Amino acid sequence: MSLAPPAHAGTGVAVTARGLEKRYGSGPAAVVALDGVDLDVAAGRFTAIMGPSGSGKSTLMHCLAGLDRPSAGSVGIGAADLGGLDDRRLTLLRRDRVGFVFQKFNLLPALTAEENIVLPLAIAGRRPDPAWLRQVVAAVGLGDRLRHRPAELSGGQQQRVAVARALITRPWVIFADEPTGNLDSRSGAEVLRLLREAVDTLGQTVIMVTHDPIAAGHADRAVFLADGRLVGDLAAPTPEQVLDTLANLDPARPPTTEGRRPASEPVLAGRDVRAGSAPARGR
Repeated sequence: MSLAPPAHAGTGVAVTARGLEKRYGSGPAAVVALDGVDLDVAAGRFTAIMGPSGSGKSTLMHCLAGLDRPSAGSVGIGAADLGGLDDRRLTLLRRDRVGFVFQKFNLLPALTAEENIVLPLAIAGRRPDPAWLRQVVAAVGLGDRLRHRPAELSGGQQQRVAVARALITRPWVIFADEPTGNLDSRSGAEVLRLLREAVDTLGQTVIMVTHDPIAAGHADRAVFLADGRLVGDLAAPTPEQVLDTLANLDPARPPTTEGRRPASEPVLAGRDVRAGSAPARGR
């Protein structure tokens, strides 16, 4: 596909978190979902967030995307400090500067594929740039499905509509929450290819929460959470490395039997970003 990079593409940091905490409840029964997370996400890169069930990965994504407010700490998207935005400005930032791809597609059944794609612009009272719309539609391979409603599309096609909708506003960053979770392996691979090409060709920033080591293998970087803390960081992760790392974070998960690293090699191929920290509380 041939798409011009967005104006914001380039080097630098797209999303930052400092001292990020999220607690639910209070007192002895409080649950600590995030416990002092520091994270920089590079612009124009594909980052996967991983960890065992209950590790806080979805909570982290929701706080980074402005869908949930942290109990403490700060989050920045581009030059915007999310903590300094009131609800109205935060809504506008999410609408205009952030793209979302969810596991359940979140398409409106009464709208056609094209109407679902341009919905964020319609809500903002803006018309799509015809040339950009054509390029996005061509990139996701939906040129002959624009007049179909979601019920007339396969799961993979519906998720491609969702990816196109995330791209149509030329966002600063795309957040993808288990984007292949409801898809068969072939459709899932196609969606991951689209996200990978959005990074490589458009210079887009993608942050993806996933439990799937194969999906994480498409990323430039994988960060790992356990008990609400960052505990590992892999550059250019392979599915085998991801499986081994997850197995060491979650004893209930079996390790790999193929592609295993030598026993003498460290469990985490990247740096341990929270080495020496105290055990998590309330988990």
